[in-house]
Amino acid sequence: MELRQLEYVVALADEGQFTRAAAVCRVSQSGLSAAIRSLEEELCSPLFARTTRRVSLTEAGRALLPFARAAVAQVAAGRDAVIQATHSLSGRLRVGAEQCLGLVDVPPLLERFHRRYPLVDISFTQAGSHDLVDQVHEGLLDVAFVATTEHLGVVNSIEIGQRPVVLLVPAGHPLAGSTTAQWSDLGEREFIDFKESWGVRSLNDAACTAQGVERRIRFTVDDIHTLLDLIHRGLGIALVPQHVAEKPQATGLVRVCLPPALTPMWIVSAITSVNAAASAGRLLETLGLDGSESRTAGARRVSAGD
Repeated sequence: MELRQLEYVVALADEGQFTRAAAVCRVSQSGLSAAIRSLEEELCSPLFARTTRRVSLTEAGRALLPFARAAVAQVAAGRDAVIQATHSLSGRLRVGAEQCLGLVDVPPLLERFHRRYPLVDISFTQAGSHDLVDQVHEGLLDVAFVATTEHLGVVNSIEIGQRPVVLLVPAGHPLAGSTTAQWSDLGEREFIDFKESWGVRSLNDAACTAQGVERRIRFTVDDIHTLLDLIHRGLGIALVPQHVAEKPQATGLVRVCLPPALTPMWIVSAITSVNAAASAGRLLETLGLDGSESRTAGARRVSAGD
């Protein structure tokens, strides 16, 4: 049993698909699949049940998962301890993020960075992606995690990952009985959406305009849980990134897919100002991103953690 195999087990359990897990681990899908099969042969038990649409843990896989997570976490903690003992870094780091990005969990990231570099003074701001882009441009933030590709200008950008947008409706809604909806089905429906500063709002607006959909936005929110609560109460439907539809708070709601060729993709990136503090690069390294690969238009999809 190798650490690499355990990392793959954790990624596949979290992502539920070989393609996404391979992207997170920065390995080919065939390589990840072969490593998982080798581990299953070593343990004489299947760890995952495979279907054409999704991969799920078997009873043996559920038994192994907490130990796999612990092993991966212990190795990461050991790496952090070595870095802390052999590298000194001070100064400040100003970080911003939009709420619930899914592809990067910012609080644990900041905790880990603080363990590595305890002398760095960290400040954090939560806001909509468009506001965060403005603050990076103005030099008020060193690094921000955003869900927009608009108006990035000369900032450095690395794409972390992307997810499709899906339609989320309450049980009993006329569209709840369909697995896929056409854009024409959305016209004149009552919607719940985020404020204009959120990346997903501009993505939704652009997609609806491109498809000729005139929607009625009755409720505008600044919080994902409020949006889900309003849908539960039958006050509207919403276009959300796929990971939002998978949150525990969305249990009981119905996820409806849009036509694949016309589905907008929600893209999460790390952006840094051209004059960012040196600690910004170390934060990206902690996340598993190589700042040297950054570019204005975003780079390849990369891991959201070690």
